[in-house]
Order: sequence, then C-alpha cells, then structure tokens
Amino acid sequence: MIPPAQSKAVPAAKRPIRVLIVDDSALVRSLLSDILRAAHGIEVVGTAADAHAAREKIKQLNPDVLTLDVEMPKMDGITFLRNLMRLRPMPVVMVSSLTERGADVTLDALALGAVDYLSKPKIDLAATLKDYSDELIEKIRVAARASVRALDPKQPLRPAGAVGPAHSADAVLPKAPPRSRPLRTTDRVIAIGASTGGTEAIKEVLIRLPPDSPGVVIAQHIPRAFSAPFARRMNDCCPMSVCEAQDGQHVLAGHAYVAPGDRHLMLVRDGTRYVCRLDDGVPVNRHKPSVDVLFRSVAQNAGRNAIGVILTGMGKDGSRGLKEMLDCGSRTIAQDEATSVVWGMPGEAVTLGAAEHVLALESVADKILALADAMDITREEKALGGTDDP
Repeated sequence: MIPPAQSKAVPAAKRPIRVLIVDDSALVRSLLSDILRAAHGIEVVGTAADAHAAREKIKQLNPDVLTLDVEMPKMDGITFLRNLMRLRPMPVVMVSSLTERGADVTLDALALGAVDYLSKPKIDLAATLKDYSDELIEKIRVAARASVRALDPKQPLRPAGAVGPAHSADAVLPKAPPRSRPLRTTDRVIAIGASTGGTEAIKEVLIRLPPDSPGVVIAQHIPRAFSAPFARRMNDCCPMSVCEAQDGQHVLAGHAYVAPGDRHLMLVRDGTRYVCRLDDGVPVNRHKPSVDVLFRSVAQNAGRNAIGVILTGMGKDGSRGLKEMLDCGSRTIAQDEATSVVWGMPGEAVTLGAAEHVLALESVADKILALADAMDITREEKALGGTDDP
C-alpha cells in the first residue's frame, strides 16, 4: 500500500524538485534522467522499470513529481495512476505516444488526475532534443506547483486497451436538464480558453450547459492527435453537441467547436452569422491553437454579444485576448486559483484586470448562463424602446 502524501510538493525555489522516473525502457529512463539532472533546481531521486518497483520507490524516496509511462509490464500506467491518485495523490506527468490510441489513454490519465503529458522522446532526432528537453523541464516545474486532489474511488475507468467512451454520459455528472424554452438560433457566443488541466476543466463547464446554450468556441492547448478524441469525449458526456471545428463551419446554438491541435481557431462574421475560421499561421505565445488568437477574433467580431472564459493553464496565453474582449464590451470570467490545476493563464488575466468575475470552476457554467440571460433581457428592453444593438 502506498502511504498518504506527507506534504505538498515544495517549489524549486526552496529546494530541488525531486523527480521519480517510471518507464519500462532503460533508454528512455536514461534519456529523461540526463535531461532533468542537467536542469537547475531539479533532482532525479530514482527510476523504476514498472509499477511495482515505482510503488516501493515512492515509499522510500517521497518524490515531488512522477513521470509515468503509459504502457508498462505487470501493471499498465493507467491502473497504477488510478491507485496512486486514490491513495497518495501527487503531481504526475504522463509519457505517451502522440497517436489517436495514445490520445485516448492519455485523456483517461488526465481524467484520473495527471497534471500533464509529454510525448515519448524521439531518440533518433537529435535536432529536436533541445526543444524536447525544454518542454520536459518546464512541465516538471509546473507540475511541482500544481494542485492535485485525491481521486474519488467511485470514478469509473474503462479497461486498458478499450476503445470508445470511458463512461456513459451519466457516469460522472448527470446531464443538465433541458431548459424550458425551445432550441434557438442566437448571435451570442461563448469563447473558452485553457491549457494545463484544461481538458477536465472544460468538461466541468460544458457538462453543466444545457442544449440550448449559445454556441461555444474552444481553444485548448492540445496536440493534433488529441483534439478530435477530446471533442468526441465531450460530445459523449455533454448536453451540447461537440465537434472538432472545421473551416467555414457556422457557429450554432447548442453546439461547441474545439480548435484542431495544429490550427488557430478564429471567429469571423458571415453576414449576421458567426463562422469558424481555421488558420495555419505561426504559433502565438508558443501555441497553436492560441487562446489569444481566438479571444482577439471574438472581441473584434462579437464584442458585447460574447462571453469570454479563461480556465486553468500555465503561461500567459489568453490573458491579453480576454482584456481585449472586456474592452470591446464582452463579459469575462476567470477560474479562481483554488480550483485551478495551474493558476497561470487565469492569474495573468486577473492581474491585467481582464476578468470581471473570478469564480470556482463549479460556478462558471451558472455564471455563463446568467450573463447570457442578462444579454437577452437587455436586448429585449432595447427593442421595446425602439433601439437595439447594431
């Protein structure tokens, strides 16, 4: 049995971040160890080739952060992670293949409480090793500061290797009941941006929005192989229809559109309708899709008819875009620090004065609906008075 955590991870500024590397490949263990040992403020306290050895090393070494292979002998990484997050919750960075199969398993890991994920290193591509090293080090440092919670032992988990949804639509949270008024077309729009911890945070918002909600456009920092599986998962458990966005797709009420993992998603006007526009431009804030790109386009094309929401994530992406939305008359929301896995992006938005409302994650959907209803009332009042929004 893994003993309960003795303390929360200590930031690198106070002492080195203690990392345990768990991978069945000796070559990968060696490579990750070499990268992290060369980084300031990080100490590799041990390695393990399988889950059973990892369990003993955790007891002995009390690491701050764990890197965990998805596919291992004796016990797969997902089963081990489930046990770990139930008995001894700690920051975990998953190491997986960036394929659709790997995407489904990695999304399972994020649902169980893993902080982040990283691709398997391409050992034969020395030219990309510097970028890989920088990404690994950054993710370890962010994970050491992340907020992790014990897993609910009742949370369902599909068997290793299973294909399709991990649970039924009602397994995690009940579907929100339909609202009394019928489905409708609307020119209101909701824009959501997130990064680290965002796949689960977005789910917690979407699952609480009824099927007649305004259309939702989403920029989540995610690899190309992950965006379509992520959209399918959201579609399986949310009252709204969720899909990966396509260029030229109309934004409709009751629908949510997830940016592809290698494209910027923008909102543009087509007459009186909103349309998804995909762009293959350069990364912004090192990200494609970028939340700033999405929010800026919403500010310019929807203005006072939009609601912007920035959720958990490392870095600053989205904070300036949210401020632009606010300046253009949009209503804005940021997730609070207590419920964020990493309070980087929402924290930057708060610092910039971009967030009208700073809320716990479970309160975000209700605020979205309240703000959207207030927009309806204002529009109706203006219409009765003989004026309306241009």
